[in-house]
Amino acid sequence: MPTGLKTILDNTASAIAGNPSIAAARFAAACELVGVHEVDVRVNNQLIKADQPPALGGSDAGPKPVEIALAALGSCQAMTYRIWSEKLGIRFDKITVDVHGDIDVQGILGLANAVRPGFGDVSVRVRVNGPEPQERYEELKNAVDRHCPVLDVFTAPVPVTTSISANTTSEQQGVTQ
Repeated sequence: MPTGLKTILDNTASAIAGNPSIAAARFAAACELVGVHEVDVRVNNQLIKADQPPALGGSDAGPKPVEIALAALGSCQAMTYRIWSEKLGIRFDKITVDVHGDIDVQGILGLANAVRPGFGDVSVRVRVNGPEPQERYEELKNAVDRHCPVLDVFTAPVPVTTSISANTTSEQQGVTQ
């Protein structure tokens, strides 16, 4: 476990308490379709490939977007466990998080209007090895469940605005209709 994490977290919390406006953060991902389904996802200076399996016309060049969503949930859970173990003084030796989600592809393909295109259900299994009694790890789980940002995205409605900007072929050629 890294040393000094509690100090870092305490210093950050203190700075935010002194100036709450610095707590607001914006995150972004830029995505470009570069193949049939292959998408280059740029996050900061890192590139993540996303793709679909051959059964949906992809080439498996990267994880499926829904797998990336599950990975985001699992990694955020692990990190939030780390943060709250420090805040609560709960020791652990190892934490692993497995996340599974079930999707009925009929929803994606528009074959059944009653079937949602996203996950029907998601399960998160956290395994903690450490010296604390079970009750302390339950306390940790409850804190993580209240404070994990990606779990919040999965469990609470989030306002999403979509828009489209199109440069049509006729506009590019100077043709008016």
